[in-house]
Amino acid sequence: MKLSSILDIKRWLPILRRPKQERSPVYHERLNYLWRLQQIGSVRGFDQGLCIDRYYIEQFLSAHAQDVRGHVLEIGDDTYTQRFGGEWVTRSDVLHKTEGNPNTTIVADLTCADHIPQDSFDCIILTQTLQYIYDLPAAIRTLYRILKPNGVVLATLPGIAYISRYDLEHWGEYWRLTSLSAKRLFGEVFPSENVEIQAHGNLLTTLAFLCGLPAEGLRQEELNYHHPDFQLLITVRAVK
Repeated sequence: MKLSSILDIKRWLPILRRPKQERSPVYHERLNYLWRLQQIGSVRGFDQGLCIDRYYIEQFLSAHAQDVRGHVLEIGDDTYTQRFGGEWVTRSDVLHKTEGNPNTTIVADLTCADHIPQDSFDCIILTQTLQYIYDLPAAIRTLYRILKPNGVVLATLPGIAYISRYDLEHWGEYWRLTSLSAKRLFGEVFPSENVEIQAHGNLLTTLAFLCGLPAEGLRQEELNYHHPDFQLLITVRAVK
């Protein structure tokens, strides 16, 4: 059976209402994909294709590629800086909390990064990072301080997700956010009218993501439908 047909939950969820004796063998085969103790994919779908949360992240950054220019800071590496900024980037810096990362140009903890000069960056790309920082307000205050006037932070945060065991064991994993909590956190530091929040995901993409299945197994209309009650990923665009 094709992955797309297995994941087409709209076709088989109504069968749940039928008496068991009326349910077809197809129903039982599809439902077996939910009766699991572990993911189908081993690393959030990366071993099978593009991870579903990364699909939403890249859609978000593509939509705001015009912000990725000038002096850009990214966390961990500069992959998205180069991909979405390209020739519009005049200087690229990479921040990591600890030393030893060969891509790092700035070693800093965002909650206490006083050694980074204020008004330094035109754009900060912060994907799937804030959940690892316990003191979120302090980190967001740092982001605001080190941005230049009219600088932009492009951030993504997990809404519905599972634990990254590596990150939990190395520096902790603390938070899952909603669109409302993200708006309050950023709106308490940035001008509230300069904060744009969007939630991404739906029941189908959330189930597929938690199972470790890749974005390639879903149709575009399934990926691009967003239901406010299933916030798989939260995106933030905030301007200083």
